[in-house]
Amino acid sequence: MKKILAIAFLFLAFGANAQDKKITKPEVVEASCGQCNFGMKGKGCSLAVKIDGKPYFVDGTKIDDHGDSHGADGFCSKVRQAEVTGEIKNDRFVASSFKLLPEKKGKKK
Repeated sequence: MKKILAIAFLFLAFGANAQDKKITKPEVVEASCGQCNFGMKGKGCSLAVKIDGKPYFVDGTKIDDHGDSHGADGFCSKVRQAEVTGEIKNDRFVASSFKLLPEKKGKKK
């Protein structure tokens, strides 16, 4: 019985760490308000990024550090692209760097 419990504990420990991911080279991700645009639960408006299709709230920078979040081009109004490094830890993205990329303009006619 003790062996079964020990094996179960190991699987749980490895499963918890399987969500952790380090991004050491800059990677372009979607960035926006988690509540307004990614359907995440929480109070108010909070910066989030999507990594491998899954949204994570961001630690290390705040939603209003990158302009007016409720402005026309703000995170609550649209999904933007950002270049990030950091790691997913405890189901949150801990940013080492976060660079909001300029919006791509449509082709002029």
